[in-house]
Formats: sequence, C-alpha cells, structure tokens
Amino acid sequence: MPMADNKKRRRKEPTGDELPFKNSLKSDSDILKTLKDFSTASASSSSAAQTLTLQDLPLPFRCREVADLSLSSVQSNIESLILRIAHSILSGHGFSFDVPSRSAANQLYVPELDRIVLKDKSSLRPFANISTVRKSAITSRILQLIHQLCIKGIHVTKRDLFYTDVKLFQDQIQSDAVLDDVSCMLGCTRSSLNVVAAEKGVVVGRLIFSDNGDMIDCTKMGMGGKAIPPNIDRVGDMQSDALFILLVEKDAAYMRLAEDRFYNRFPCIIVTAKGQPDVSTRLFLRKMKTELKLPVLALVDSDPYGLKILSVYGCGSKNMSYDSANLTTPDIKWLGVRPSDLDKYKIPEQCRLPMTEQDIKTGKDLLEEDFVKKNPGWVEELSLMVKTKQKAEIQALSTFGFQYLSEVYLPLKLQQKDWL
Repeated sequence: MPMADNKKRRRKEPTGDELPFKNSLKSDSDILKTLKDFSTASASSSSAAQTLTLQDLPLPFRCREVADLSLSSVQSNIESLILRIAHSILSGHGFSFDVPSRSAANQLYVPELDRIVLKDKSSLRPFANISTVRKSAITSRILQLIHQLCIKGIHVTKRDLFYTDVKLFQDQIQSDAVLDDVSCMLGCTRSSLNVVAAEKGVVVGRLIFSDNGDMIDCTKMGMGGKAIPPNIDRVGDMQSDALFILLVEKDAAYMRLAEDRFYNRFPCIIVTAKGQPDVSTRLFLRKMKTELKLPVLALVDSDPYGLKILSVYGCGSKNMSYDSANLTTPDIKWLGVRPSDLDKYKIPEQCRLPMTEQDIKTGKDLLEEDFVKKNPGWVEELSLMVKTKQKAEIQALSTFGFQYLSEVYLPLKLQQKDWL
C-alpha cells in the first residue's frame, strides 16, 4: 500500500503535447520564414543606418574617446608622457599625472548614439601628496610595464600584470583600475595595451572564423563551444548562414541550447560571457554584428541584473565609457525572460523568487536611467517587476521539463516576434 501511495504522490513530468503552449507552435518552416524576413529587414536597416560619431553631434561639451593604436604609437605616447614629467621635475614643479575622471558625474548617455560617453573632465594625481602618492606610483609602474610589452610585442593577462608587483598593487582591483586610467590617458583602447583578460566567453553555432590563421567551425566544437579569443585582433574572415545571434546571460542556458543543437533547428550563433560581460565577448559580439549584419536577441534572467547586463552589451558600461564606441552593440532586442512572461507562461509560484530590498532599489535606479526611458517596453516590464517584487531565472522554465527552453519557449518567442 505505501508503495501505491508514493506513486500517487509523485509529480508527473509534462511530456509531448502536455507541455504548456506546445500546441500553439506552428511548423518549423513557418517560424523560419518569419526569422528570414526579420533577418533580411535587420540587414537592410544596418546597411542603411548611417553610423553617427561624437564628432557629428553638436554637443555643448567635449568628450573623450579612445582609438585602436599600434604598439609603436602606444610606446611613443608613453615616452612623450614621461618626457613631459621629467621636464616638470627638472623645472622644480615635481610630477603629477593628469588623469581623466571616470566618475559617474563625468559620464553621459547620448540618445543619438545610444551609448554612454565620457566627458573631458580630468584631475591631477600628484606624487607629492599623501592621498595620491601610492596611486601615482602604481600609475608609473603600469606605464613602465606597458612600455616593456610594446618593445617585446607580446600579450599578457591582467593577472600576469598584477603579479609583477604584488606588494605595490596589493589587490588586482587596484592594478585593473589604473590600467583603465592609463588606457584613457594614452588615448588608446585597452586592447592596444596588449593586456587581455583571461578567456571567459564562449560561442557555438553557425559561425566559421579564423583565429590566428586557424579556421574554426563553431558547429564542430561540441557542447562546450569555442572560447572567445582574448585578443580580438587575431579574429578574422567571419562567415555564417545564421539568421540571428542569440546572446545568453548564463552558462546553464547556453549549455542546454548547445547540447540540444538549437542552432541547427533555427540557424543562429549562440554566445555567452557566463554572467557579467567581459571586454573580449563585447568586442566579439560587436564584430559579429558589424560584419555579418545579423540581429541580436538577448536571453537574460528576469531580474534587474539581467537588464543591466543587457544594457552593458547595448549602451556600454560606466567603467569603460571612454571606449564605448568600440565595445557596444546597438539595437539588441530583449527576447526574454521578461517579467510579463512569468504569468504569460504560467511559471509556478515556487519557481519565482522574491526580490530583495537591494533588487528593488536597483530596479528603481534603472527606471531613472535614460537608456531605459528611451524604450517604453523596457519601462513597462521593469515597472511590472518592481511592482510585483518577483524575479525569476531562465532555469525557472525547467519546471516544465529540462528542454522546455529549446523545445517550446524560444520557438514560440521567435514565432510571435516577441521581443522588445
């Protein structure tokens, strides 16, 4: 008897046509036709869109932007800077670095460009001042190390850089921050300094590209995919028959889609930075968008941080606003998981999470951001999230079965063109 009771109590997994909304799906060929029309329209608008630059806009203030520079130019800029400092010391004025301010007050969202830019304000970092002496020493050391890299023509990771002088740097956060300052001071992208972050992002699906001369086919990389190269300058010759790029916030959803070979059913390229976007993944995404002229659809958690991550890819991060022209991918569509999806797809209460006070504050702060205000759909969804005080991860969809994401949710989203 007890055995029989256990059987009765056991939750029955939904299968086949029992999966919620599975019977709403049209045939794959119908969905593919919708996607082809969307992809063609997106490519046409990309070709027609004139790429605005800061110089095209009559802004009432100056902005600071960096450019890709050759190693010889970076070396020359460092040497010119050091000569100016030597001249200052010899003339009895001591030395200080003129460092661009990267504070929030010196940043601005420009709607015409749809990205955050850095204004031209800077501050002095004198050596002969007790509050800035250590940071001045770190800045000098970073400049010296970058100069060595220019002479040797080699790449190192940010971690390598930190370990060259642990006692001075104390914490990698400090050396990383000064590295961004140096990049800004020299007027070059961080990639131009030959300092890269460790590989983090991965890509799988309908993409072939050359990596340092080797041809990589991302359909033959297994479910793990191909690690995105840390230095984008070695990537070239991108080819694809995909209809869109699917940008995924987390590794778990990426693995599900890769293992189910979602990219074969609906031709696409799937990319993730496994959480917070790193520079290499942002550069790689922009390169794909620019060269292949494919629309980008984003799949993120239904919480304020999911939208924050999406906005970093689209409009840029405040930390690296000086390089937003190279790091941002315009016109990314928010596919899901959106707050309205929780009721629409009947996500059970036990799969929804209560938002913390910090979550609610982050959500309200985002509602005040200009890059959110410009999109009424985003405002509506974010307002709903803050009002219901509920959030959910992409994995909440697994309540209907582990393959619900790839079998029903995404195909239905694509069929309905349900993105913002």
